[in-house]
Amino acid sequence: MTSEKKALDLLGLAQRAGAVERGVDATRRALREGRARLVLIADDASAAQLKKITGLLEHRPVPRRQVGGQEALGAALGAGPLSAVAITRGDFADPMLRHLGEDRDGSKVASGGE
Repeated sequence: MTSEKKALDLLGLAQRAGAVERGVDATRRALREGRARLVLIADDASAAQLKKITGLLEHRPVPRRQVGGQEALGAALGAGPLSAVAITRGDFADPMLRHLGEDRDGSKVASGGE
């Protein structure tokens, strides 16, 4: 099983625990409210959707990772296609970050605590 697959499996557990905000608007809200511990963005998210989230991430110490496509991200949560999700609990974000490793730009970002 790939590390990304393991992280997406954890995403389903996080959702059952109430630790996931689904979609771009919910992710942005979690970032603004300081609840996001990790942001997962679909590889095929549109530039417009990506810009809405990255603008908020620039001034917040919240790690982000790109994973799978919109279909894969949504399927991990039993939903339709999703461009982004926010993980709101560190006890789920931290193991996901270990599975996902460094961001595609080579930076390794530590997650905040709960």
